Amino acid sequence: MVRGVLGGARRAPWLAGVAMQGLDAAAPRLRRVAMRNLELAMPETAAEERRAIVDGTFRSLGRVIATLARFPDVNKANVGRLIRYEGFEHFEAAKRAGRGVLFATAHLGNWEFSAFAHALMAEPMSVVVRPLDNPVLDELAVRYRTLSGNSVIGRGKDFLRPLLAALHANQAVGVLIDQNVTEDRGIFIDFFGRKACVDSGFARLAHRTGAAVIPGYALWSDQEGKYVLHFEPVVEMTGDTLADTQAIHGRLEAAIRRTPGQWLWIHRRWKTRPPGELPLY
Repeated sequence: MVRGVLGGARRAPWLAGVAMQGLDAAAPRLRRVAMRNLELAMPETAAEERRAIVDGTFRSLGRVIATLARFPDVNKANVGRLIRYEGFEHFEAAKRAGRGVLFATAHLGNWEFSAFAHALMAEPMSVVVRPLDNPVLDELAVRYRTLSGNSVIGRGKDFLRPLLAALHANQAVGVLIDQNVTEDRGIFIDFFGRKACVDSGFARLAHRTGAAVIPGYALWSDQEGKYVLHFEPVVEMTGDTLADTQAIHGRLEAAIRRTPGQWLWIHRRWKTRPPGELPLY
């Protein structure tokens, strides 16, 4: 099925949008989760506005799939038609520092295309991902993610070794930081006014290695009809894991608030609760 969707979207990108409309209709739980998230995170919004934001989430997912399907056809010569940089000087400064770059990214805009395009427009990088449960789909995902020269680091027992090697070689590594984790793996920070459990390893790794932390997101621009890959100024690490993790997620929250319809609201972001708190879902 996935191969069929990618093959169809490669020939007719609009089919990806149709597929996401079908997902919305076939899995109403996803929309319910998104509406609940918006109720928790942005209580000032009216129900109509929340529905519009969730509609935007599914449209954004359609663009992610449509672009992913085109990866075999994207190269150095034509990538500029699909995306451009904003804030590239922050990456250049981090590279000059010589201790590697940690891209703090999220399921915001087109997280797949941001890394893929960066390899073509600047230099290959590594991406840290959780291997998919289905080995056939995981093999397909790895093949698409590496078409532009990137390397995939699967989260597992030994994933830190290639990650540290990449940073030691002054390379960039992208990590998705916006997913809920269990209490034994994370710490609680404030995110949209709610306690959210996040992986604290990212901030500890950044401080330990001295790698520059750059929030980066490929956001769709209706005006330009293409993506804009935003690189924000470096988030300075202090060694205080809680404060550093909060600072990184504060940047993420601000980015989501600017373009809420491009974040993956269908994920139960506030599932893990502090001890004694009732479930939110």
